[in-house]
Amino acid sequence: VDSTNAEAGRLAAAGAADGTLVWARQQTAGYGRRGRAWVSPPGNLYCSLILRPDCPPVRAAQLGFVAALALAEALDDILPPASELAFKWPNDILVNRRKVAGILLESSSGETGDLDWLILGLGVNIESFPDGVEFPATSLKAEGCRGASVVALLEAYGRCFQAWRERWRGQGFEPVRAAWFGRAVGVGEAIEVRLPTETLRGRFAELDAGGALVMELEDGRRRTVTAADVFAPAA
Repeated sequence: VDSTNAEAGRLAAAGAADGTLVWARQQTAGYGRRGRAWVSPPGNLYCSLILRPDCPPVRAAQLGFVAALALAEALDDILPPASELAFKWPNDILVNRRKVAGILLESSSGETGDLDWLILGLGVNIESFPDGVEFPATSLKAEGCRGASVVALLEAYGRCFQAWRERWRGQGFEPVRAAWFGRAVGVGEAIEVRLPTETLRGRFAELDAGGALVMELEDGRRRTVTAADVFAPAA
């Protein structure tokens, strides 16, 4: 396909049911956040879930954290024991401080503002990873995870996602937030947050009750950020 998220969007608009999965062995026009190209050769995992959660769009966005926890749980069973798996806000999964996976949420709402559907895209570097990217990348193979396969990882991720989604439905976001924050990278560290119109510098203070990043600016004020790119500050 061109992109699993694009194909899922077409299927969702045509009425595909909640839980429909689009999985491709290769993408010809994969993309990530802000339309950035996602290099998609064979050997890696590319999939998108069509979800129709009965909740406002802002709460549905919490499913990105659910997906991160699900993938982490699936990877915990196959990564070498010394590996450090962590989350980088808002949507990246790191192994040994290098990006191994990314999550992309896209949605559509009706005229009243109610959520129609949510696409939860996931890309995992299993066999290969791109060079020359701004944030260092890696693959499961490069990190010593020799037994990983696309099919086995997809199946494990699906099982774990279903379990975490049911927990989110029944218990709300707090258990998800606590579990995600417990594996967050950079808490208390200096960060640079890039917004469309400004760049903020400070430290990663916490994750708020809705999933937004709370940072403490250099002047001591606190700022809540709902969507942005986060990096270590430039030297």
